[in-house]
Amino acid sequence: MHHAIEIARRGLGRVEPNPAVGAVLVDADSKFLAHGFHEVFGGPHAEINALSDLARRVPDSQEQHRLLENATLYVTLEPCCHHGKTPPCTEAIIRSGIPRVVYGLGDPSPHVAGGGELQLTESGVQVTNGMLRDDVAALNAPFLKLLTCGRPWVHAKWAMTLDGRIAAHTGVSKWITNEASRAVVHELRGRMDAVIVGANTARVDDPLLTARPPGPRTPCRVVVDSRASLSVDSQLVRTVGEGPVLVATGQSPELGNVQALQNAGVEVLPFKSADDRVDLNGLLAELGRRSMTNVLVEGGSGLLGSLFDQNLANELHVFIAPKIVGGADALSAVGGNGLGQIPQVGQLKSMLMRESGGDVYIHGVVGRCS
Repeated sequence: MHHAIEIARRGLGRVEPNPAVGAVLVDADSKFLAHGFHEVFGGPHAEINALSDLARRVPDSQEQHRLLENATLYVTLEPCCHHGKTPPCTEAIIRSGIPRVVYGLGDPSPHVAGGGELQLTESGVQVTNGMLRDDVAALNAPFLKLLTCGRPWVHAKWAMTLDGRIAAHTGVSKWITNEASRAVVHELRGRMDAVIVGANTARVDDPLLTARPPGPRTPCRVVVDSRASLSVDSQLVRTVGEGPVLVATGQSPELGNVQALQNAGVEVLPFKSADDRVDLNGLLAELGRRSMTNVLVEGGSGLLGSLFDQNLANELHVFIAPKIVGGADALSAVGGNGLGQIPQVGQLKSMLMRESGGDVYIHGVVGRCS
């Protein structure tokens, strides 16, 4: 099952809004026979790819049958039992003659929800569930959040100096981190459905917010901009043909700005809140309705502050450069109202820390479905 989880990761960024799934076939002595993973949305599922892998490794059909009639299939997620973009995996498993299936996590999708296990057991297949359930759930946390909460999994990212600054007091922020760290960010962008920044970041940095080189996904570039102030001469607007741009406004955007942006091919949507700021909950709900599974919030300080004030972040990607900027007026990474006291325990779960070309990259989970 550990191996099934690892190969399932290869589908991340390519299978969403479906879950990442891996499958491993072993013989009667628990020796490896074949494996497969869900490679691309709309393509064959992990179980089918594992059976195809066995056919490649063992071309003789009689030998395949002999191995399968004593095999066990380990799969991270409950096999599907419905006709969607592909036929049911349960039917393929039953036809193959595999006598035993072990899966990690039940599929909570309404069209499965225990139906896969039921169909297998009714056909005489021995089924065991729950193996490494928590690990599989962690792998597919974005899928599970979208399914149960109707919202995407929110990644928050920032780069800062050793003294916690994201820019000098002059506003200059290029470059805090090195090329290795920036390459990690581009790789991260390449598996996102959306990359989100605030209006000030869009104005000061004039970013492209694209993945370079391109990744498996082309993210929608979202600017949280209550007044619709994004310039039509910005890189975002000028490159709207290379990837969609959405401006999320408040209750009273400048109508002339809205029209100019729409004429340039930018989508402008209002997300009204009581204080005329952009309602982040409403924005995330809309992205969820569009089946966006992973979104990346890159700043600036005010937007990240609002995100944490409202407990909307799920996962952190923080890059720390061994540089000191100083300055009482230099921006910190997370603005907003903040907490009234220091938390008694650390807030990162499953924290990983590694060197990134001399910088430090810290990654961990901070939230749940909210």
